[in-house]
Amino acid sequence: MCPPHSQHSHKCVNQRDSQQCSSDRMDLLLLLTSMLLSSYFHPGRVVNAERSFAIKDITLSIEPRPDVTRDTNVTLRCQATVSSSGQEALSREYTIFKDSKTIYTKTSSTLEDLLYPLSEARVSNTGKYMCKINIYGKHVISEAKKLIVTGLSKPVLHINQGVVSEGDEVTAMCTAPGETGSIFFYFYKDSKEIQEKQVISNQAEAKIRFSTVGVHKMHCAYTVLVTPDSFKSEESNTVTISVKELPIAAVLEIFPKSKIYEGDQLVILCTIRNVSHSTESSNLYLSQGNQLLSSGYPKVNHSMIALAKDLGEFECRLEMGYIVKGDSKAVSVTELFSVPTLTMYPAEVFQKEYMRLTCKSESSASERLGIEELTYTLDPSESPLIPKGTGVFSGNALLYNFNYTCVAQAKGIMKHSETLTVRPKVSVSTPKISVVGRAVLGKPFKILCHSDNGSLPINYTLLRGYEQLSTTIVKQRFQQALFTVAITKPDEISKYMCEAKNSRKEGQLSKRLNATVIVPLTYPTLTVIPHLPEISEGDDLYLICGVNGTPPVTFKWYRVGNEQPLHTDTLYKNNSNYEVSGLSKEHSGMYYCEAVNHANNVVRSDTVTIEVRLALWKKVLIGGFCLLAVSVLVVVSVLCFKSKIGKREAAAELSVKPSSPKSDDSLTVNLTHDTEVYNAATVRVDRAAVSVWSVRPPEEANDEESSMVSNEPDVEYTEVVHPRPLDPARVPLRKGTDTVYSELQNSPHGAADHHDYGSVEYAELNSEQPEVNHYCAEVNHHDLPVPVD
Repeated sequence: MCPPHSQHSHKCVNQRDSQQCSSDRMDLLLLLTSMLLSSYFHPGRVVNAERSFAIKDITLSIEPRPDVTRDTNVTLRCQATVSSSGQEALSREYTIFKDSKTIYTKTSSTLEDLLYPLSEARVSNTGKYMCKINIYGKHVISEAKKLIVTGLSKPVLHINQGVVSEGDEVTAMCTAPGETGSIFFYFYKDSKEIQEKQVISNQAEAKIRFSTVGVHKMHCAYTVLVTPDSFKSEESNTVTISVKELPIAAVLEIFPKSKIYEGDQLVILCTIRNVSHSTESSNLYLSQGNQLLSSGYPKVNHSMIALAKDLGEFECRLEMGYIVKGDSKAVSVTELFSVPTLTMYPAEVFQKEYMRLTCKSESSASERLGIEELTYTLDPSESPLIPKGTGVFSGNALLYNFNYTCVAQAKGIMKHSETLTVRPKVSVSTPKISVVGRAVLGKPFKILCHSDNGSLPINYTLLRGYEQLSTTIVKQRFQQALFTVAITKPDEISKYMCEAKNSRKEGQLSKRLNATVIVPLTYPTLTVIPHLPEISEGDDLYLICGVNGTPPVTFKWYRVGNEQPLHTDTLYKNNSNYEVSGLSKEHSGMYYCEAVNHANNVVRSDTVTIEVRLALWKKVLIGGFCLLAVSVLVVVSVLCFKSKIGKREAAAELSVKPSSPKSDDSLTVNLTHDTEVYNAATVRVDRAAVSVWSVRPPEEANDEESSMVSNEPDVEYTEVVHPRPLDPARVPLRKGTDTVYSELQNSPHGAADHHDYGSVEYAELNSEQPEVNHYCAEVNHHDLPVPVD
């Protein structure tokens, strides 16, 4: 724009400024006009941008059906359901997909369905289709529908010429009428596929060269690729092509043409016949089997010495561009002499023994070869064998293996025999005899016979004494000569020997068999120390288990009721002991032992019963207590008995009137004496402390005594003792067990039983004691002690 002028309204300064001002005005005018026209002619855009809508659904359908044959008119219908707030139709963008690839797009402002036609459907139209609608950024895609079109047109084959010469090329055209898509074309010659081509059109061309003379047939076919499937058409029409042979040829000639012997000079010639012109690509090849002898142009030859091993075919081959010609011939060569054979005598030879090798050719061409012309030698030349004639060599066998080859030679022809390996056999060494495992008396066991050296096979013979029992032939290295025997006495085992033999010579004899014979165990005996039943608490017990048999022996001791052994011992002797120290009552029970040796026989002893008694000091203690208790009971019983007898006698004397003072004195003395004896015999009973000198309480008297003295007044007695001589007829009382025992037996009431615990010395309480008979009612007054002053 022009700058304003202070005196003039909007005026340009110069011409250049004037042009710039005019251009700016035009741009501004055009912009305003465009905005007005846009708002006038497109009012719907502004309105549509503000309208609300919803795409409810969209479906795709295939008409007339989803499975049709070729040339059917198919229509894809895309139908959308849209709701909006305005009356005018919204702008819709439709997209059709085939196998996830866009194939059609259209924008419409009508409510009509979108129709996508497929005129004259082809197999290439097969696939999955979907429809998409897009309205102002919102889009919905329909479910996929698959269309399958079946049927292909028959292919047509055309060729540019039907008659050609060998090596010429034919152009073939295969057409698939009306087909579309990706197509593979296949060309066949004589039913064999020769070419394959992929194109995106409905026809393909192939150039095919024919080098084989004769009549050939061609046809074609195609495949329409519809990922991931393919559909193949039927075969096309068949076209016949004739191939004419050219007069050119390859010629093979071999000289001499008649019978060929080993050593003859062979000449092989390869040439071309009826060639009209040569080309740079022409060449001749002369070969024998897989070996190329020579090559070149326009002819090749080869010279060689004829050998029997050259039996086979020779070939002359011409390659001229795409033309291949060939000629081949088989050549037969007669042997001058056959390949020699080498033999040995004897067939088996031992080290350092005599041997002979013979080399000989079984056949020879006598018309060409004299006998003296054919010579034989051994290879290697340092062979230890010496020639002994034509083809005969002899000597001693070596100590090791040696390879020999015979060479036959005549007229420059040399032939080798197959290699003969001479393996001198080793004479068998003295065998060794041994027991496999253990030899158990009375049971079968195995004997092994083995030689450290010796060539197989080896014959092993088992002998008992010099009687042959059995023979085993060992043919393999891992094989063993085993013999099964059984013996009944241990010394029988030393009678066995074995013999080994692998040649015509006498066999080698082993030493006598020396092995330990295991004698099975006998039933064991179980000895107890100390001897039964003298086993007390605190003693040391020894259970000694002994057997007869071959050691080592494993001993086990058991207690009945316990499955686990108390003790286990393995010794190289026939007995063992189990010690239990400090016996107690808990060790009482039943015991036994078991033994086993390498004969694997388990033997068991009888069961012994161990009863542990009380210890001696416990017995003495208990006996002492019992003796003390019995002694107390005996003393009390005797005193009670004597007291009762004394009271009865006193009561009897008081019932008689006294006749004289002397009688009274005597009675007084006797009663007093009895009373003292009773009092002296009183002991402590039921924890009541009573002195032996205490007077018996009145309540302890029995009823009989009470009845006898109850009516009498108390009488006071004075003890007067008069000395009295002893009656020699009476047996004096002895201190000890016997005296008391006599008194107790004479007791009328059996006051005490017999015991071994000792006795109370009653005589200590009274120096004299009258004898008492078996009846308490009768009292011998003459036996009473005489009172003394």
